[in-house]
Amino acid sequence: MIKLDKTFLKFVALCAIGLTLNVLGSLFTRNFELPIYLDTFGTIFIAALGGYVPGIIVGFFTNFIGSFFNDTEMHYGIVSVSIAWLTASLARKGYYENFPKAMTTIPVTILVTSFLGAFFGELVSPANSFNSLDSINKFFINFLETFFKNFYYELPDKSLTIIMSFFALECIPPKLKEDFKSLGKMQATVTDEVHEAINAKNRFTSSLRTKMIFNLMSITLGVAVFISYYSYTTYRDAIIEEHKRIANGIVTMVAEEIDPKRVDEFLELGHHAQGYNEVEKKLYKIRNSNYNVKYIYVYKIMEDGCHVVFDLDTGEVEGTEPGEIEEFDEEFYSVLDDLLAGRHIPPKTSNGQFGNLLTIYKPVYDSVGNCVCYAGLDFSMDEINDYGRRFIARVIAIFSGAVVFIFVLGLWFIENNIILPVNTMAYCAKNFAYDSEAARGKNVKLIKSLDIRTHDEIENLYSAFLKTTADSMNYFENFKKAKVQAEVLNELAHKDALTGLQNKTSYTEKTAKLDEEIAAARAEFCIIMIDVNFLKRVNDTYGHEYGNTYLINAGKLACSVFGEENVYRIGGDEFVVVLTNEQLATVDDNVAKFRGIINKFKANNTLEAWEKVSAAVGVSYYEAGVDKTAEEVFKRADEDMYKNKLAMKAQRRD
Repeated sequence: MIKLDKTFLKFVALCAIGLTLNVLGSLFTRNFELPIYLDTFGTIFIAALGGYVPGIIVGFFTNFIGSFFNDTEMHYGIVSVSIAWLTASLARKGYYENFPKAMTTIPVTILVTSFLGAFFGELVSPANSFNSLDSINKFFINFLETFFKNFYYELPDKSLTIIMSFFALECIPPKLKEDFKSLGKMQATVTDEVHEAINAKNRFTSSLRTKMIFNLMSITLGVAVFISYYSYTTYRDAIIEEHKRIANGIVTMVAEEIDPKRVDEFLELGHHAQGYNEVEKKLYKIRNSNYNVKYIYVYKIMEDGCHVVFDLDTGEVEGTEPGEIEEFDEEFYSVLDDLLAGRHIPPKTSNGQFGNLLTIYKPVYDSVGNCVCYAGLDFSMDEINDYGRRFIARVIAIFSGAVVFIFVLGLWFIENNIILPVNTMAYCAKNFAYDSEAARGKNVKLIKSLDIRTHDEIENLYSAFLKTTADSMNYFENFKKAKVQAEVLNELAHKDALTGLQNKTSYTEKTAKLDEEIAAARAEFCIIMIDVNFLKRVNDTYGHEYGNTYLINAGKLACSVFGEENVYRIGGDEFVVVLTNEQLATVDDNVAKFRGIINKFKANNTLEAWEKVSAAVGVSYYEAGVDKTAEEVFKRADEDMYKNKLAMKAQRRD
C-alpha cells in the first residue's frame, strides 16, 4: 500500500477547501438570487495563501466541475486561471499584508476578469463572425459592450470576494501561512543569500531553467496548436460532409417535384405554363424549410450554357427568368462532359460572383433514362466556415485555460524538483571549503540542511552528494578501503554463489523498481519463469556435484538467450528473466529459441545427462490497469510455466 506524504495530503486538502468555497459561494448566491457570484472566493483565498499552483488548480477544476452542469463553463477556465496567477503574484509582493493594499488589487482583478470574460465570451458567441471587415468591427463593438457590462457586475462581486479573502487570511496563524507557502517544495527553504547567489549566476547565462521553460512552453503550445488545428479540420470536414448529405436529400426532394415530360414546356412558357407556379411554390417551401440553403434552381445543361427552368429569388439575388441561359462557372469546366452526358457529378465548391458556395447537382431522368435537366442546390461556405470558426473559438477558449494550467504545473515541477535542488547543490559544492575542520563541518551542515526530498533521481543525486561530501572529510586511504569493501559486500549480497548470476536479493530490488514504475504509470515489462527439470534425478543418479553443473549449464543457457543482465536465480532450480521496454519485441522469438535448444539437447544422445538441460518456461506481460505489482505478473508467469511443465510431462516417454 502506498504511503502518502503528509505534505501532499496538506496540498490536496488545501485545494479541496478552495473548491468547496467556490462551490458553496456559487450555490449561496444562486439560492438567494443575489446579483453577485462568489465563485472565485476559494480561488483568490487559496492563491493568496498557498501560491499560484494550488490557486490555479482550484480555479481550473472549479470550471471543470461546472462544465458538467453548463458546457460553457470551460470556456472561462482561462479567467479563473488568470485570477489565480494574478492573486498569487500580488500576494507574493505583499499586497495582502494589510487592508488598504489589498483593496488596491480590486481594480486590476476586475479589469482582467472583465476583459478575458468579454473576449472569450464574444469569441465563442454565434452572433459574431469574421467573414468581413464589418463583422470584425461588430465583434469589437460587442466585445466593448460586454466588457463594460461585465465590469458593472464584477465590481461588487470581486470587491466582496477580495475583502472576504483578506479577512479569511487574517484568521490564519502566521506559522500556518508559512507552512502553506512551502507546500510543494521538495527541500528546505534556503536563505536569501543562497537565492541571491543562484539568481545572480543565472541572470546573464543560458540556464537550465531557461532551456527547460522554453522547451516546456514550446511543447505545450505545439501540442495545443496541433490538436486545435487537427480538431478544426476534422470538425470542418465533418460539417461539410454532413451538409453534403443534407443537401443531397434536399436536392432529391427538388428533383422529385420536376416532371421530366414538362421540362421543355416550362423552359418555353415559364410562368405561363400550366402548373409551373405550383411547382415553384413547392420549391420555395423546400428551401424555406431548410435555413442553410442559399440557392435552389433547375437547369437544362446544353452546349451553349445552363438553360434556366427554375431559379428561386433570394433576399439578395433575384432569380433568372425561365428560358434564359446562364454561363458555365469556371469551376464546372472540369465536369462539363459529365454534365452534357447527364451523369452524376461530385459536390463542387466555388467562389464566384454569388459567393463562396458548396454546390450539389442531381440529374433528373425521363422514363427511358435520359437526363432532361439538373436540380441544383447551393449552401453558403461562409456559413459552414463560421461553424468551424465557432468550434475553433471554443477549442481555443478551453485550451487557453488548459495550456496555462499544464504549463504552470510543469513549471512548478521543474522549479521545485530540478532547478532549485540542482542549483543549491551546485552552490554548496562550489563554496565548499576544506581549510579547517570547522569549515568542513559547516559545509556539511549546510548541505544536510537542504533536505532535498524529490523522491527521484534528484534526491538520489542529493543523497550521493551528501554521502560523498561527508566521506571526503575522512582520510582518502580509509575512503578507498571502505569503497572497495563496500563493492565486495554488494557483489556478494547480489550474486548467486553457485552460478554467479544475480540472486533473489537483486530480483527483489528489481521488482521494487518495477512497482514504482507501475505506480507512476510508465511500466513496460514481462517476466519469464524458468523451472529446471530432472534436477533431483541428476543429483540422485550422478551426485550433487553434477547436479550443480546441471544448474550452472541451465543458467548459461538462459543467459545466452536472454542476456546475463536480465537473468536471476531465485531458488534451487528456479530462474527468472525480467525484460523491459525495447526488449519486449523479441520475447516470443527468444522463448521459442530457448525451447528449441532444449529440444535439440533432448535429441542429442552424445551429451551427458548434466549437459542436456531441460526446463519448463512460462511468460507473462505486464498489463496496465490490471496489474498493481510485479508480483502479480510473476504469479501469471509461474502459472504459465506450470502449464508448460505439465505439457512436457505429458509428452515424456522415458
